[in-house]
Order: sequence, then structure tokens, then C-alpha cells
Amino acid sequence: MYDTFKVYGKKLYTGMRVGDSHNWNYNEGKWFETKQAPDKWSFKFDSLKTRMNPAPSNSGASINTKFHWYIIADQIATKIDSNSYTTSMRGVKYKIGHKRPYWKTFSYNYPNQKNYKERVIKLLEEILDELKKNNL
Repeated sequence: MYDTFKVYGKKLYTGMRVGDSHNWNYNEGKWFETKQAPDKWSFKFDSLKTRMNPAPSNSGASINTKFHWYIIADQIATKIDSNSYTTSMRGVKYKIGHKRPYWKTFSYNYPNQKNYKERVIKLLEEILDELKKNNL
């Protein structure tokens, strides 16, 4: 079950089992970007995300649960005409926190939890260490 506690390594967690996967459609997604420096862009992406296959009944998070993810990705965009690009993105996403419908704030705002900034800094430090070890 989704809310049943599970263990991965030495970490206790709830949610989907490690190793399971989802397929999603992002139809009519809107990508907005602004050039901030010669090699730096900020972007915003908004879309309705829908399952390719229906969820099993009585599975998953409650309606109106929110998840806060931190995404690190590589994107390759290929220009195919004056107005169009194909795009391919590969990356990883990390759960920073969640907010159940009956909670006032996200999980990282509760006592004994690292706040958002601390969680992201720790995550980025771990990713940097991993990149250095693997010579990527």
C-alpha cells in the first residue's frame, strides 16, 4: 500500500516502491524561458500531467496532496525549422517535501525536518560528490 512504511537502504519512506515506474503524458505543456546571461536561462513549465494507464483503485496519494520536487536534467533541443525544435530531456528528480491535503505547510516546515534550502544544499552537495567520484 502507498502509505505503508518501507525501507530503502537505511531510510524509512512511504509512497511508491523503489524500482516501480510510471508513464505520464504532458499534453499542451507550456514552456516559458528568459535569457539571463550568455549561457544561462531561467524557465517555467506548466502542464496537466496525466497517467498513460489508469491507476490501480485505492492506490497512491490522496486527492490534493502536493509534492515538491527538485529536478536536475540534461536537455538536447534540435532545430527542425524556423519555428520548431524537437526536445529530449533526461534527468533525475528528488522529493524535497510533500503536503497532505489537511496539512497547513509542506513537510520540510515541520519540527525536526530540514528546511527547503538546507535540503536542496545537501542534495546538491551529494550530487557534486557523486559527479566527482564517477568522473562525469
